[in-house]
Parts: sequence; structure tokens; C-alpha cells
Amino acid sequence: MKNVITIQHAQSIQHTNGMMGSWTDWELTKLGKEQAENLGRNLSAELKGQAYKIYSSDLIRARQTAEPLARYMGVEVEYREGLREINYGDAIGKSKQWAQENRLPINSIDEPEFLGAETWRELWNRVESAYCGIIASKAENVILVSHGGALAVWHQGLIDFNVRDPKFGPAGGVSFLHENFDGKRIVSRLNDLSYIGTNPD
Repeated sequence: MKNVITIQHAQSIQHTNGMMGSWTDWELTKLGKEQAENLGRNLSAELKGQAYKIYSSDLIRARQTAEPLARYMGVEVEYREGLREINYGDAIGKSKQWAQENRLPINSIDEPEFLGAETWRELWNRVESAYCGIIASKAENVILVSHGGALAVWHQGLIDFNVRDPKFGPAGGVSFLHENFDGKRIVSRLNDLSYIGTNPD
């Protein structure tokens, strides 16, 4: 049985400064770093005694979310470019207002929203490739730290990998997914925000 926990990176600077996320390498905010530390402590306590392999996007906000968890669990993180957020091309480094004013009209998932951007199909193919490699790995227990758009594709892929324009949940959300011995895929928890709070104990 394959168990997969997905984590959307904690609050990062682009959540507060009106700028685009995408492949811009924003760090976590002070609150985001606190959320990541809480998440690492709380989730590692729940998973104590279980062996997990941690994969993360190589962008800083994901790395800074994964690192406390890896430290608490005593494991290394494997960073993968395939787990990055969608590449928004010319919108990278621009404000959300600029993006709103310069977004290209699109009629299909094969058209980019900005010049030089990935299409949703290209994002889908990239995440699907990462998905297949990780699911095929020997690790039975896997933790993925990534971004809202990429995780929306991942979760849809767990169900059927039909290309759509997916949406996902809030920063710091933790989801639990399983694939049993018969290949049946199960989502047992979705976007649980309890891990980023202070542990009441």
C-alpha cells in the first residue's frame, strides 16, 4: 500500500505583497516560517515510528516548508523541479495587478495565460511525470511539499489524470492519500490546516 501526504507550502511573501508566485523564488513570511515549524513538529509527532520519504519542489518557499519536517523526522529531502508551481513566463516577477491586466485570453488548456508561460497541459504533463516516478518508487510512505497549482494537478491525477484547469486549497494545507494493493486510490483527508497551528500540548 502506498501512502502519500501532500503539503502546500506555508504562507510566503507573494501571499502578502501583491506579487505573482510561479517560479519567482519567494521566501516564507515570518508567519509562514512559524507555520512550517509547527507543521513539522505536529505532523512528525503523528507519524512517529513510521518511515517516510520526503520530496519537495526546489523553490525556496517549498524548501523552507519541508526543512523543519525533515529535521523533526530525521530524514533528507529530495528536491525535484517537476514539483514546481506552474511557470507563468512573462508574469514571473510581476505584480498580480500586472498579471490581471496582461493575461492572454485562452480558449483551451493548450494556450498559455502569458507569453512564455507553460500551458495547463504542459504543467499536467510535468506533474504527471513526477507523479509516475514517485508512485513507482519503492517507498511505501511519501510526503510531497509543493504548490497549489501543482498539487491540484497531483490530486486530480490520483483520481484519473484527465487534463483540466484545477484549483487547490490554502497555504499550509496537508492532505492524506493512499493507493492500496489493488490500485484503488483513496483521499482520506484534504487540506487539513490543523498542523500549522501551535500544538496545544
